Amino acid sequence: MPAERDRPRDSILVQRPDAVVGREEAGLVTAATAVVEQASTPASASKALPGVLADVPVAVLVIDRGAGAVTYANTAAVELAGNVRLPVDIDTWGASVGLTDLGGQPLASTSGPLSLVAQGLPVTGEAVRMASGPRADGPPAPDADARPDRLLWVTGFPLSRPDGDEHLSLVVFLEVEAGGADAAEDQLQALRERAVVATDIAFIITDPRQPDNPLIWVNPSFSRITGYGDEAVGRNCRFLQGPATDPAAIAGIRAALDERRAVTTTLLNYRKDGTAFWNQLSISPVFDGAGELVSFVGVQTDVTERVRGEREREAAFAAEQAARREAELARATAERAQADAERARADAERMQGRLALMAEATSTLIATLDLTDLLDRLSRLCVPLLADWVFICLVDDDGAVRETASRHRDGLEEELRVLATQHVGHLPESSPTRRSIATSRPVLVQQAGTHVDDLFSSEATRQAAERLGMRSLLAVPMVARRRTRGAILLARAHTERPFDQEDVDLAEDLARRAALAMDNVRLYQQEHTVADTLQRSLLPELPAIPGVESAAHYVSASTAADVGGDFYDLLHLPDGSIGVVIGDVVGHDIAAAAAMGHLRGLIRACAWEAPDPDPGVVLARVDRLVQGLGVASMATIVYARAVPPAGEGAPWRLTLASAGHPPPLLRTAGGEVEVLDEVTGLLIGVDGSRPRRSTSIDLPRDATLLAYTDGLIERPGTDLDEGIAELVDRLVATPAGSGPRALCDAAVAGSLDGRDDVAMIAVRFC
Repeated sequence: MPAERDRPRDSILVQRPDAVVGREEAGLVTAATAVVEQASTPASASKALPGVLADVPVAVLVIDRGAGAVTYANTAAVELAGNVRLPVDIDTWGASVGLTDLGGQPLASTSGPLSLVAQGLPVTGEAVRMASGPRADGPPAPDADARPDRLLWVTGFPLSRPDGDEHLSLVVFLEVEAGGADAAEDQLQALRERAVVATDIAFIITDPRQPDNPLIWVNPSFSRITGYGDEAVGRNCRFLQGPATDPAAIAGIRAALDERRAVTTTLLNYRKDGTAFWNQLSISPVFDGAGELVSFVGVQTDVTERVRGEREREAAFAAEQAARREAELARATAERAQADAERARADAERMQGRLALMAEATSTLIATLDLTDLLDRLSRLCVPLLADWVFICLVDDDGAVRETASRHRDGLEEELRVLATQHVGHLPESSPTRRSIATSRPVLVQQAGTHVDDLFSSEATRQAAERLGMRSLLAVPMVARRRTRGAILLARAHTERPFDQEDVDLAEDLARRAALAMDNVRLYQQEHTVADTLQRSLLPELPAIPGVESAAHYVSASTAADVGGDFYDLLHLPDGSIGVVIGDVVGHDIAAAAAMGHLRGLIRACAWEAPDPDPGVVLARVDRLVQGLGVASMATIVYARAVPPAGEGAPWRLTLASAGHPPPLLRTAGGEVEVLDEVTGLLIGVDGSRPRRSTSIDLPRDATLLAYTDGLIERPGTDLDEGIAELVDRLVATPAGSGPRALCDAAVAGSLDGRDDVAMIAVRFC
C-alpha cells in the first residue's frame, strides 16, 4: 500500500460499537475495512467490494443510500434472491427474497430494517423471516413445501465516510439455526442474548510494519471498556495483560500474528484502573492488493457478564428454579435496555429536529434585509412546526406596538386581522405578550381557556381568539443587544400536547435569533440612511443651463452602503461653454466615494480656470494633481466641453478627451446612435507626464450626449464591446424625440448584475 501508508488511519473502520457482530460478521467487517483501507477514493472502495466480499459465507448487500438501491450482492445473497438484476430498489430485493417480519408482514415500509439502513440509520440486530415458497426468478425448490420458513438475523451500518462522494451501507444476513419444539422461542431468546452480548464492541487497528506492532487507532468503545484513551495509540496492546492473564492464550495470539492468520480467543485483561474483565478478542490480518500485510484489525467485546453468567449457570444446574429466575432477569434487562435505547433514539431525533430548525432559522432570517419579509419568514418557521398559529409584535423605544405579523395553519385571516387592529393597541397588562415584553422573559399559559377573560380587552378580540383556538399559549421576548424588540405569541388550539419546557427553550432560541436579525435590519436601515445622505452630498444636482436639457442616474454596488466611486458632473463654465464629466474611481465603498469627492473637486477647479480649456489639457493637469496630492489611486474619466453655436443655424462644437474610460455615445434626434471612440488615453494615476489628446466634432441639432461607467456594460462572460452593442440597441429602440430622462431609463433597463457601480449622464444640446 505505497501511497496509503501516510494517510490518517482513523477513517478505515465502521465506528458502530453497538452493531451486532458475530464471528462471521466480525470477519465481514474486517473485509469491508480492508476495502476502505485499500481504496484512495470512495469510488475505488465501491469497486473493490466484490473481490473482498464475494465468497464470504454469509449473505452481504451493499446499498447506495442516495439511490435507495442494492448495488452489490455477494454469492450468498444471490442465492437468497435468485437472478435479480442489479441495481434494484431495496424493497424490491426484499420482496424477491420473500423477507417478512416475524408476524409475516412484508418489509417494504420505512420501518423495516432494510429501509432504515437505506436511510443511513444503523440496525443493531433485528430478526426477520424468509419464506420458503417460490422466488421472483422461478419455481420453488423441490422440497419447498416441506421446508419451514428460515429465520435471519439482520445487521446494517454505514460503510462510507459521511463527507465522501458515495454514501454506502453494508447489510449482513445471518441465518439462525432451528431448534426443537420450542424453536421459535429459543431462537428469539438466542437473538436477545446476542443483542445483550454485542452492546459494547470495540475496534482496534495495529500496524505490523512498525516496530513492536503498535496500536494506530482505537474507537471510543475501546476507551470506554479499558479506560485507555489516546495514550493507547503507539503502544503494543500487551499493556492490557496482567498477573492472571493466561500465558497460553497470549502464546496462541502471538503465534497467529507471526503466521499472519486470524485468531479468536477469550482472555482475562485489565483496565486502566486495575480492574479485571473478560475480553473476547478476534484479530484478522488485512492485506493490500499486492498481498502485503498492512494492518491487523481487532474486534473485542467485554464478555465479563457472559463468562460470569456461564460460571453461575454451571454452579446452578441442580437448581432449576434459580436458573429460571436468572433467565427472567436477563429478559427483563434486555427489555429495559431496548426501552432505554428507544427513548434515547427519540431524544436524539428531537434534538436533531431542533438543530435543523435552528440552522434553517439562521439561514432563512439572515437572507433578507427587509423587515416585512423577515417577519413573514419568521411566521412560516413557527407555523405549523411549533404552533397552530403565531402572532408577532414589534415595539418601539416607548413600548408601543409598531408592526405585527401573524399566521394560522388554516388561514383564518379575518380573525388574525381583528387581533392586529383591535388587540395589539390595547394589550392588557395580564396578557402573555405584554408580560413577556415587560419582563423580557417567556410566559407560559398551559390552560389558557380558563383565563380567556383576563387576556383580551374586548369581546370581539376574545371571540376571534377562541375561533383561532388557544388552549395553550407561550409568549417569548425578542431580545437583541440588551433591548427587547418585541414578542412572539405561539398558540396551540388543542390540549393533546400543551407547551412544555422543551418548547420554551426552543422558542427562546428562535426568538433570540429573530431579534438579532431584526436588529441587523434596523442597523442596516440606519446605515442606509447615512449612506444616502452622504451620496446626495457627493453627487451634484444638475444645474439648469439655457440651451441644454440633462438627466443623470446612479446605482451603487456596495452591500454596506449605497455609495461608490462612480460620479458625473455638469458644468456651466465662465466662458459660456458646457462641461460634461463622467468618472470612475477604483473601489466600491465609502473610501472610493471619498476619493471620488476629491477628484470631482479637482476636475471642477481645473476646468473652471484652465488657461487652455482643451479637455486633453484639463485631464493632464488633473492627472498631475492626483499623483502629486495622492487624492486617488487610479480612475477613469471622460471630459467633454461643448461650445454654443457661433450664430443662427450654426452647430454646437464638442471637444472631448478620455482617460481609459468607456466611449460616450451620441444619439441624434432621429434615433441614430454613434459610438465616440476616436480618442483614448491612460487612466488617471498611471503616468502624469504624458500629454493627452482630444477630438472635436460638430453636434447635430437636438443631439444627446450619453456618458456612462463600465457597470452599465459589463456582464460575466462577455466583453465590453458586446455590452456597448447591447446598450446601443436599447437606445436605438427608444422612440425618436425622447429626452435625456427617457434615454437614461432605457439605458439602465437591461439586467444589471450589481457587481459594479453604475453612473450615467445624458445631455441634449438644443
